[in-house]
Amino acid sequence: MLFRQSLMTPIGALQLEATESGLSAIRFPSRATKPMKTSETTPVLDHAIEELTAYFKSELTRFSVPLVWAGTPFQESVWAALTDIPYGETVSYNEVAHAIGRPRSARPVGGAVGRNPLPIIVPCHRVMGSNGALTGFTGGLEFKVSLLTHEGHSLP
Repeated sequence: MLFRQSLMTPIGALQLEATESGLSAIRFPSRATKPMKTSETTPVLDHAIEELTAYFKSELTRFSVPLVWAGTPFQESVWAALTDIPYGETVSYNEVAHAIGRPRSARPVGGAVGRNPLPIIVPCHRVMGSNGALTGFTGGLEFKVSLLTHEGHSLP
C-alpha cells in the first residue's frame, strides 16, 4: 500500500510517498503529477516529515528515515553514493562515477541523478558540473539554488 502526505516547506509543498517499510518518493511542486489527496499517515511518513522539518530549520544535516527505491542496479548504486555527500558540500558527476567504481560513467551518473526519486534526502542537489557549474535538477534550478544556499554553500 502507498501512503501520501504533503509537507509545506520554505521551497513550497513537497509531496511525500511511502510504503510501510520506507519513504519511496518526494515530489516538488513543479513535478507533481496531479493534486494529491492525503492518505492516512504511517510511522515512515511521520519520520520523514519530522526530519524534513528539522532540515529546513537547519537542525538536521543527515537523514535517517528508511528509504525504498526502485531503479536499475546502476541507478541504485548512484543514489546510495549520493547519500554519502556531506551537508553543505558538493561533488561533480565525475566524482560520483569514481565513488561507485565506474570512472568513465559521468554521463550515465547524470542520468541516474536526474531520476533520483528522493531529492533532498538523497541529496542530488549537491552534484555539480565538473567545472562547478550548476546543472539540471529534478525540481528546477531555482530549487537547487535554494537548497544549496540553505546548506550554506556559496555559489559562483
